[in-house]
Amino acid sequence: MAKKESVEISDYERQRQENIAQRDKLLRQLALDASAAGLGPGQKPKPPKPAQKKRPAVKKIKEEVVPRRTSSRIAGIEADSEVAKRKAEDEYVAAQEAARVKRQRISGPLDLSEVQVAGKGWDKDDNSFRDVFRRGADPGERTFGEEEVKETTDKELRALREKMSGLELYDGFEPNRIKITPERIYSLGFHPAGDKPLVFAGDKLGNLGLFNASQPSSSSPTKKSSPIKSEDHDEESQDEDPEPNITTFHLHTRTISSFQFSPHNPSHLYTSSYDSSLRLLDLTQSSSTEIYAPVDDSLDEPISGVEMDPLTPHLLYFSRLDGCLGRVDTRTPDTNTDIFRLSEKKIGGFSLNPTVPHFVATASLDRHMRVWDLRKLGKHTAGGGGGERSPALCGEHESRLSVSHAAFNSAGQVATASYDDTVKVHTFEGMGAWRAGRDLLSAEEMAPSAV
Repeated sequence: MAKKESVEISDYERQRQENIAQRDKLLRQLALDASAAGLGPGQKPKPPKPAQKKRPAVKKIKEEVVPRRTSSRIAGIEADSEVAKRKAEDEYVAAQEAARVKRQRISGPLDLSEVQVAGKGWDKDDNSFRDVFRRGADPGERTFGEEEVKETTDKELRALREKMSGLELYDGFEPNRIKITPERIYSLGFHPAGDKPLVFAGDKLGNLGLFNASQPSSSSPTKKSSPIKSEDHDEESQDEDPEPNITTFHLHTRTISSFQFSPHNPSHLYTSSYDSSLRLLDLTQSSSTEIYAPVDDSLDEPISGVEMDPLTPHLLYFSRLDGCLGRVDTRTPDTNTDIFRLSEKKIGGFSLNPTVPHFVATASLDRHMRVWDLRKLGKHTAGGGGGERSPALCGEHESRLSVSHAAFNSAGQVATASYDDTVKVHTFEGMGAWRAGRDLLSAEEMAPSAV
């Protein structure tokens, strides 16, 4: 094989390479000198990593385990056999049922700590929203104590607070033993007789319960036991505690919404019910009589309240959930019954002025408290009134949410309770001198004097 011939380098090329070698040597020397003097570029120190905050573990929601498919070959099931088909159908049904359960609506109360899926761990004891939405008095906490009573300058208010602070709970029987009605109580009140505390209550299914709270029990301090025991005294009967004196009657088929004792005959109790009827319970005659009901038994016209005219003992007023106010003459209820439409929505409560009962205040679901004059009947459309014969509207006041009840006092004031968590007091002076059919009260005159 022939050797490669050596290539001769020109003087120019030789000089160029020598210059490059000298330059590289000089640069290396300069880099070494700079490094030794501490002038050379060094590596930047890495910034420390910020400490990561531990995130609270979110409680995982346990999901129902869906059954997995199992091998038919391992189970010894032949392919395309009836057993295999049934097994496949069962697995399909189980999967469909699991999917349906997953999409099904959750009923009942939910604890937010159990249904949280993202965000900071929820602690109901450290709930920052509680102070935002809390309004009014705290449940279970007193609104005034001894210090507040001492600092009260109003004599009447101080006397009332001292009287309320001195009240004590009834200790004749434990509360869980006084089951006055079988179901939830919707109406409750005392008998007007002052010599004996008799409690009446109406429940959800139309039962009326009577409880004699004057009955002493063995734990009551008013009942004294004799220190001397008779030989023939039965010790077992001495230890027995008597049951509360409770009597219950089934007067209506649906909720007893309210009741009122007659101011002229304390043995007469009028009850109203969602079964569209009014009944009179005569305690002395031990009988209950129907006073009012729709002519057509198929009509559903639930009654929300009942009140008797304090000056005319035979006039009974009632309100209905369809926005009507009724007036019935108890002497001839079949012929003398008037129905007035006062609102397009439910009337939750009403009240007659005890001194001038031709004025009535109504509380409605349409957020209004209205005052009506029953002396002037005609065709009025203001305030929701309608029909050929309806009372004249004196004025109305609108709240932020629906008004549940309105109550007159003898001074001409109306107290209302509303779902906006307020109790308002409206003051109307000189109502006895108001002429029939007077002009509507202005918004300022209908405004509450206290909230």
